[in-house]
Amino acid sequence: MRLHDIDIPPGASSVLIVDLDAITHNYRQIQAQAPTAEVGVSIKSDAYGLGAAKIAPALAAIGCKTFFVATAVEGANLRPALPDAEIVILNGPDPDTAPLFGKHGLTPALNSLMQIEVWRAAAGDPSAKPAYLHLDTGMSRLGLSNTEIDQLCADPTLLNGIEVTVVMSHLACADELKSPLNAQQRERLLAAAAKLSALTGAVRTSLANSAGVYLGTDYHLDMVRAGASIYGLDFFDQKLSSMQQVVHLFAKILQVRDIDKPATVGYGAAHRIGGPRRIATLATGYGDGYLRTAGRLSATDKRPTATTFIDGIAAPVVGRVSMDLLTVDVSGVPEAAAQPGNYAELIGDHFSADDLADVAGTIGYEVLTRLGQRHHRIYRGGDSV
Repeated sequence: MRLHDIDIPPGASSVLIVDLDAITHNYRQIQAQAPTAEVGVSIKSDAYGLGAAKIAPALAAIGCKTFFVATAVEGANLRPALPDAEIVILNGPDPDTAPLFGKHGLTPALNSLMQIEVWRAAAGDPSAKPAYLHLDTGMSRLGLSNTEIDQLCADPTLLNGIEVTVVMSHLACADELKSPLNAQQRERLLAAAAKLSALTGAVRTSLANSAGVYLGTDYHLDMVRAGASIYGLDFFDQKLSSMQQVVHLFAKILQVRDIDKPATVGYGAAHRIGGPRRIATLATGYGDGYLRTAGRLSATDKRPTATTFIDGIAAPVVGRVSMDLLTVDVSGVPEAAAQPGNYAELIGDHFSADDLADVAGTIGYEVLTRLGQRHHRIYRGGDSV
């Protein structure tokens, strides 16, 4: 994607383009992989930093009915954009947030006996209140333990007033295709769900996240909960060619300097120049979510650094990433392209969020969720919304 056909307002130092058509394409690809299951979408942390209020309606318009966020406040904020969808709160309720569930029509994932008690006490009317039941099958993070599941089975009254609609768990190693824990977690979930069905009646089950969808049909169950793949992120060593790039980030060139003698670049003299080079300074830094570890941290740092692209030509990052600025070597870029006022591609068709994560020593999830609010945001596609 290039910026030539995009109307950029004056003063936009950086531009973040979110492709809603790519979002909906990726959703349909997940649905094609799991045709017998409902595809819910994780839209927590403001849709992985990309704007839930824009992305959620685009997904709802093509049939997504269930959305997952972490907190009740996230769910309350999202409700105006999703008036008819089910919004599930993964962190569950506590006494302080319970009123938000009723006010905004939110569904809790109940993670403990304490949360079950909170949800029962939140009554207000005699009708059963819907909820997901989250079981811990191997993450040791959120979810009912085996002991708590046994307590539920021994005392069915603990679920009085609660309509369990889905029994769910979360895979710990879904991106490791050969991990034996995947099958163990599936077996534990189905065994516990069978026990609970005697109390709740038949309920749906859910286990697979984006990577879990590709473990095979045994993991699809009744509902899959897609996240990373919807936003164009990869989770295996071999990329899924069917997924489209969603995020395109560009930064304006502020200055270009010719260096014709030995010199250093950036804080801590982290990059040394021995001969003639051209260095461009871009208007983005770690304050905008471009990870500091994507550049050189010291003069002895030999790690690969990130690469930007100007008119499709590589311009590697040199020196440390500053709060607001980034320096790149444009010696191989034609002077007409590497000029102040033009833009360099930081994330996009040539260098993805996953590529940036690899050189920065993290994961694509962190790259997306760190993207700041200074970027001028443009949402393309999603015409049906």
